[in-house]
Amino acid sequence: MSKPHAPFAARATLAFATVLAAASPTLSRAEATPTPVPVQAPETAVRALPDFTGLVETVGPAVVNIRTNIKPKANGSDQSLQAQMQQLIEEYIRRHGGRGGRNVPPGGNDTPDDDDQPEQGYIGSGFLLSPDGYVLTNAHVVEGADEVTVTLTDKREFKARIIGSDQRTDVALLKIDATGLPFVKVGSVDRLKVGEWVMAIGSPFGLESTVTAGIVSAKQRETGDYLQLLQTDVAINPGNSGGPLINMRGEVVGINSQILSPSGTSAGISLAIPIDEAIRVSDQLRASGHVTRGRIGVQIGIVNKQVAEAVGLGKPIGAMVQSVQAGLPAEKAGIEAGDIITKVQGKTVERYSDLPRLVGMVKPGEKVQLQVFHDGKFRDVTADVVDFGPETPPTVAGPDPEVIANTKATLGLKVVDLSEAERARLHVKSGVRVDSVEGAAARAGVQEGDVILQIGNVPVSSARQFVATVSKLDKSKAIAVLVRRGDSANYLVIRPTK
Repeated sequence: MSKPHAPFAARATLAFATVLAAASPTLSRAEATPTPVPVQAPETAVRALPDFTGLVETVGPAVVNIRTNIKPKANGSDQSLQAQMQQLIEEYIRRHGGRGGRNVPPGGNDTPDDDDQPEQGYIGSGFLLSPDGYVLTNAHVVEGADEVTVTLTDKREFKARIIGSDQRTDVALLKIDATGLPFVKVGSVDRLKVGEWVMAIGSPFGLESTVTAGIVSAKQRETGDYLQLLQTDVAINPGNSGGPLINMRGEVVGINSQILSPSGTSAGISLAIPIDEAIRVSDQLRASGHVTRGRIGVQIGIVNKQVAEAVGLGKPIGAMVQSVQAGLPAEKAGIEAGDIITKVQGKTVERYSDLPRLVGMVKPGEKVQLQVFHDGKFRDVTADVVDFGPETPPTVAGPDPEVIANTKATLGLKVVDLSEAERARLHVKSGVRVDSVEGAAARAGVQEGDVILQIGNVPVSSARQFVATVSKLDKSKAIAVLVRRGDSANYLVIRPTK
């Protein structure tokens, strides 16, 4: 319906007022015509609206564009991830125009000559850490690069040297030969709050000095990698990698590193490396060109609520030891598969992924204090720390049954003893192998060939002892069983058949 003309609207309003007055003879003129009161937003809401202009002017000059060249392979096949990303960027710029792209008239030929084939490479972002030209970025931005070019906001270009790169944290440190450069102020993730406004500056799709903003969506987001990341809803796209995440105080609090998206472009979930961890890595890269981390030689898994309750731990904290590598500090300290490491240097291991980070912060050659939950009790353990390196998991031996025991009535398990040779190969002191499984045990996930190390917090030494232990358990309650499968161990919870 079209909007009525002003005279008609005025007449309609006047007529309505006349009818209202006639219908309400006791209504006074003042009551019939209330004074309009303007709607005003709360002062706190107005104050919460951010202004990023000052931050852009302050931090922007310290943000750089990074381009890499990677010489194409002789056979021209097996393109790298960086080459695929570069093709995406070039295609976007070709379609929309802009620096680095070519606008082709409709029907024009956009096929270059063979001699004009560009080298493969990557476009990313970074930021200056110091006035003498140290640049922080992502490791994947410069991975495999034969040449790295850093462009400042004043259009000056420099060839950069890669001082060092750490794949586990996706952090790389570059150096350009210049002095008197603008540089960022480093903040602290500990002070950062969920819901806080943050800003990113980078080169999405090669479009330099692009500013986007949003809020911190979550902290300590688990990714399955070495670090817990910051999650934001700041628009991050290919080319933003390595650029800074900035708080409202103008401090860098993270390095934009990853996005979660079905399309490969921004879907409102972006992840950043916490600046505290990045600086820790960059300091080591600057000093030695590589990162040294400590380890004790364990493979770990999650402690869920069911397992925590079944073994008597209470709440689900810590990291469960699934396997112990022979000859390394954990074995020498007496740590066994099925133990749950709950503290490192007095700090609680809230999530299992905290353990490698906390141990990794201890220098190789030093000792680390651990709290371990073992057989229903806490105990303190001191272990040496060695340099992080590849681990060789123990080999699983074939079965060599000696005694068969049957517990099918309640658990659905038939188990056999392990020989001395099997225990040596499995690197276990004792245990029994599952010969067949059905019923409650099968529903809990126990499989034929698994090695049972503990049941109900009681170590299993033989098949007969296993049967005796099962006979004494309270069948009305869930039973925690520590099961070794392959090269790792995990707790399964069996609910017995009554």
